[in-house]
Amino acid sequence: MARHWADFQYEIYLNGTSGAVPRLPTDLTRLEELAEQRLGPGPAGYVAGGAGDGSTARANRAALARRRILPRMLRDVRERDLTTEVLGRTLPAPLALAPVGVLSIVHPDAECAAARAAAAQGVPYVLSSASSTPMEQVAEAMGDAERWFQLYWGKDREVTRSFLTRARAAGYSVLVVTLDTPLLAWRPRDLDQAYLPFLHGVGTANYFTDPAFRAGLAEPVQEDPQAAVLHFLGLFGDAGHTWPDLGFLRGLWDGPIVLKGVLHPDDARLAADAGMDGVVVSNHGGRQVAGSVAAADALPRVAEAAGDRLTVLFDSGVRTGDDVFKALALGARAVLLGRPYVYGLGLDGQAGVEHVIRCLLAEFDLTLALCGHTRPAAVTPADLTETPA
Repeated sequence: MARHWADFQYEIYLNGTSGAVPRLPTDLTRLEELAEQRLGPGPAGYVAGGAGDGSTARANRAALARRRILPRMLRDVRERDLTTEVLGRTLPAPLALAPVGVLSIVHPDAECAAARAAAAQGVPYVLSSASSTPMEQVAEAMGDAERWFQLYWGKDREVTRSFLTRARAAGYSVLVVTLDTPLLAWRPRDLDQAYLPFLHGVGTANYFTDPAFRAGLAEPVQEDPQAAVLHFLGLFGDAGHTWPDLGFLRGLWDGPIVLKGVLHPDDARLAADAGMDGVVVSNHGGRQVAGSVAAADALPRVAEAAGDRLTVLFDSGVRTGDDVFKALALGARAVLLGRPYVYGLGLDGQAGVEHVIRCLLAEFDLTLALCGHTRPAAVTPADLTETPA
């Protein structure tokens, strides 16, 4: 039976009759400011910051704001079903939690808390290669819930092979390959604090526990941690990969492969030609290319190029339920939510992440209904109008 996500508002109102109010704001755009006050300048800048002067992150929000919804009236929307088919999986809503690394910098329960929250609400959790917690431990925290693995595709083929073998054994079902980070961008908020968690061995858990990675060390990690960090930095990214190299990954992974960071329609066509299953239209939340096209502006052309050959997902700039609606109208099948759940984690652990998921999907459910639709697949470009910039 379909879940009625919108009922969360009545749960909140009913709790209010006994004097209880939500621990976190229900306007998820307010979480960033609260998290900035709670976290230190290093972690706050790492999560909230972007490339260059932040123009791409601002453009992501502006591109969504520029699209306005055209509600339709007198349609029967009493019964709604947010269930969505994505990559052969049935999800309770068109949502997954995006891969975000080094979550221990915002909360000690780190990735396990976020993963448990996703599992509790039934949405997939995408674990970052750069997690603070080994992938097996996160999988154990999730039980049999849907989980995907994000790969930072580095220089060492044996480490890549080992990662994918481990991920498969731990029950990760979809591989998400991030393409837009062969190099770290110029990020002034991090640079001004000289803050890079990896240099302190944070966000390296999957590497430091990996047999192929450890085989490349002269001494065990615990005996020479600095050498391990330097080895990690030497293989983390690879700016030499090209489209034919995807055949190596395809040969290692028998499930769906999604390429994250696609903004150009020709790259969507190349992904399909390479036998990939999907793309994530994303500019890494504005963290990689200052002055980049906004993800929402790129989405329609990528979706058109993908046609029925690829599943198109979306991230970068999503903060609210109406943002989810707009992303679907622009051509996405589902969205990956990033920073808001990280702020929720930093402010209130697992409960904070669950709050963010429930708020987002309650608002999306209500937006869907109030615009005359009963299922996500019914949303089309005709549901939007665009205002001048």
